[in-house]
Parts: sequence; structure tokens; C-alpha cells
Amino acid sequence: MSIQSSQGNINPFSPVAHVLILLCAIFLLACSSLATDVTTYHNDIARSGQNLHETILTTSNVNSSSFGKLMTLSVDGVIDAQPLYLSSVTIGGTAHNVVYTVTENDSVYAFDADTGAQLWQVSMLESGEKPSDTRGCSQITPTIGVTSTPVIDRASGPNGTIYVVAMSKNGSTYYQRLHALDMTTGQEEFAGPVTVQGKYPGNGDGSQNDSVIFDPKQYAERAGLLLLNGTIYLAWTSHCDIRPYTGWIMAYKESTLAQTAVLDVTPNGSEGAIWQAGGGLASDGRSIYFLDANGSFDTTLNSGGFPSKGDYGNGILRVGLNNGRLRVQDYFNMFNTVSESDADEDLGSGGILLLPPLKDSSGTTRNLAIGAGKDSNIYIVDRTNMGKFNPNSNNIYQEVDNILGGGMWAMPAYYNGNVYFGPQSNNLMQFTLSEAKLSTSAVSKSSAVFEYPGSTPSVSANGKNNGIVWAIEHSGPSVLHAYSASSLQQELYNSNQAANGRDQFGDASHFGTPTIVNGKVYVGTMDNTLVVFGLLVNKE
Repeated sequence: MSIQSSQGNINPFSPVAHVLILLCAIFLLACSSLATDVTTYHNDIARSGQNLHETILTTSNVNSSSFGKLMTLSVDGVIDAQPLYLSSVTIGGTAHNVVYTVTENDSVYAFDADTGAQLWQVSMLESGEKPSDTRGCSQITPTIGVTSTPVIDRASGPNGTIYVVAMSKNGSTYYQRLHALDMTTGQEEFAGPVTVQGKYPGNGDGSQNDSVIFDPKQYAERAGLLLLNGTIYLAWTSHCDIRPYTGWIMAYKESTLAQTAVLDVTPNGSEGAIWQAGGGLASDGRSIYFLDANGSFDTTLNSGGFPSKGDYGNGILRVGLNNGRLRVQDYFNMFNTVSESDADEDLGSGGILLLPPLKDSSGTTRNLAIGAGKDSNIYIVDRTNMGKFNPNSNNIYQEVDNILGGGMWAMPAYYNGNVYFGPQSNNLMQFTLSEAKLSTSAVSKSSAVFEYPGSTPSVSANGKNNGIVWAIEHSGPSVLHAYSASSLQQELYNSNQAANGRDQFGDASHFGTPTIVNGKVYVGTMDNTLVVFGLLVNKE
């Protein structure tokens, strides 16, 4: 890996000085508590997509007269991952707000989030290596390096750590590695990186001697990394549907990078990859939730209602640790799950969102998860009783059928009792929650139509005020839209409005998810750039 990189007259012992020192300490504590970080995909492990501490951008100043493109920062490859952000990081003796981004050329960058100055850049490539080729699949191009959104822990290591998964090759040998980088220098920590390996009991695709074997060349780490209780969780997808492959989740101790657990959710079958349009594995702080893609599902169930061979393709899964081993704790599969998998109309194209606790009409608190895939239905499961499988009907908390038109190749966002979906070849759609039930039709829609792959929205707000829904339209060029969170019929801004193409920024990755924090919006592109939007009066 390579690295580029007024004096007063107060007696300091007087009571007055003590009071001033105390006031300063209180002020600094208050400022630090107001600081906002974005350390993981879609802002939190519930994957809500909301930043509720945005005090600069408002529904009044986000318009083409006062808001627009500020900077275009060059990097060495396509940016597929969501940019991450840390406030007040001391680098080289100076405090910076820092935006971190990764590229498909296997690089990690740290930029001053306000000035655009490059603070450091590191390559994940070992001597003689280069990023992976596309493996015959056009979904990640032109190379595969770092695809998934990293995760940051400010309390890890001496200065905080950013965890990154990178794919590379040397000749015909392919590697997947987990890196732990000091967030102030980019230096490797904890004797990293570690090479990803995996083995799980089963006779499915890629098995040898009664175990399925993880083959690094057959997989990409697309789903955003999850940090949960000192453990980093990785999830793996295939290159298109090119077999052999199965559905892997792996756990690594964040302080040592030692692998602690492995789970394959289709160990005696095939497929069942974890795509999620780049969306991260979600968690309520205890268990892990995700949407699994088309793949083997055992319709013969054991006495507990679980698939007899342990194959869970095309389902909503809850996974957790049991005596140190990862296990499927509960699940939901549609009654027609096999035919949907066979027709490639699975759930895996979308990402899962955990809703906050909601009270139903009887006053019972409900803990729900919501997601959608290619069949255009919205599925809501009770996380304490997900419904499992019934060949005749869906035993599910709520289902809204045929509502999303072209289906989901993205994930929703939540804000203030609303859920926002961006289905492909359709409008951005707003649904409301009342008594722990989702409205059965959209309460508002954008005028813009979001072609394939649709859009993963994000939300900025100051608590319940100045809610703004941000979404990227993947047209030519891509368009950044901002809508009032109270009604998507009210568009505040889009990057095509200003004269002379002032705010146009090229093509965002189809995994692209904007990061909105501290008065700025950060968008990664396929044009080897990180684009920064903000208030034009702040442009220097």
C-alpha cells in the first residue's frame, strides 16, 4: 500500500477566570455535541437515510439562486460508494472537517470537506496488483476495486479507523481484503489488511468435501459495511448471475481483523447473493436484517418452520449470533418465492430499512422493517415475528401490492412518519405511516421520472423542521433533485435549473447515494470526481 499524502489582564487563578474557563468548556462541549458525522451507509445502522442535524440548508435557501455546485474534486476512478464525513479531525496539527471517498481503482481519499484540499490518499493495491476486471459483468465498470461504502469508528485505534473492503488481482489470482486505516493518515492498522477467506458446511455451488468455499473472484462486496458491537460485517454478491456462487455473510473483530463467524444462506443450493443496490446490512443493535436475492429456497420446512436444508434465497432475513455462530433467527419468503426467483423477480435488487418503534391502533409498539424488490410490492415485516413461509399465502405484517411500477433497484428513506421510495422508471414516491401502517397509495409524487435504476433518496432536516428529500436522477447527465419532505410535488432545486449548465456534474454511479451534512451535498460520479454542492454565498 502506498501513501500520498487578544491578550487580557485576568488573573488566571481568580474566580472570574475559573468561571470563564467553565463557560468555555461548556461552549466547547455544546459545539462538539452539535457536530455531525456520517460514518456509515445511509447515516445509521437502521439505514434511515436521514440527517436530523442539518442547520444550514433549509427549504428557503435551497434554490438555484443561492444553492449550487461549489467544487469538483478529482479522484483516480469511479465512485460507487457513498461518501462519509467526520467533523473536526486533527490532521497535521490542524482541525479539518473531512469527507472520505473510495474508488473502483482501489483508492481511499480524505479531502477537507470545506476547501476541497486533498489531505491524504492511499492505494489498497499490493505490489504487482491492479484492480479486478469486470469478471464478464457490466454492473461494476470499468474495474472493480472498492465498491461498498466503508464504515468509520472514531473510537477505534489511536485516531479512529475507517474499514474498507477492496478487490484486486495479480495475473489470474484475485483477492478480497479487509483494510483498517487510520482516519488521520491512511496508514494500515491492526496488522492489516487481512485476506478474506470462507468455508461453510454444505454441498451447494462451489463446494468441496462437504463445504462450500468462498472464491474471491466470484464475488464483489457491494453492500455497505456494518459495524455492530465491535464487529465488522461483510456481505457478498455475485458478478451478474454468473455461477457458481452462494450467499455469504462474514464477521471480523474490528480491533484485530480476525474472522469470528461465517454464514452461508444457500449452502446446499445456489445463488442467493446479497446485492441491496449498495445498501448496507441493517441492524437494530442486536440482530442483522437484509434482503436476499434470487436463489435456492427449500419449500420443505423443519418443525420450526425453517427451510430443511438451510437455503433462504429470495427472502427477508434476520441473522444473529448464537454461541458465537451466525445463524438465521427468523425470515419471510413470499408464497410464490420459487417462481419469482426463477423469473428473476426477486427482493435482492432493493435494500432494507428498519423503521423506528411505532404504536398501532391498539397502542401496541411495533418494530418493523420495510423493503421492496423487482415485483413492485412493498413488504413490511414485524421484526419479532417475520412470517416465515406458507405456500398458499403471505403471513406478513403488511403488504402493498403492485404499487412501485417498475420495481426497486434502490432503497427507501425514512423521515418524520414518511417513507420515500425511488422505483425505476417511475416518480419518487412519498408514503405516510399511521398507527404503524403504511398508506396503501402514495400521498405525493415528484414530477420527475427516475429511469433505471431509480434512486435511493436521502433526507436532511433540523429535527422536524426544514425537511428536504434529495435524490439523484440517472439521466444524461445525472440530475441532483431536492424536494420538500412534506410534499414531493414541491421541488426546491435541481442541478439543471441554473443557466449555462452551471450545476451539471456528469454521471453519478447507479449505486450513487448523496451525503448531506453541514451545509453541503457530496455526490460521487462515474467521471472520477467527487462533486460538492452548497450555498453559493459560502463559495470562496
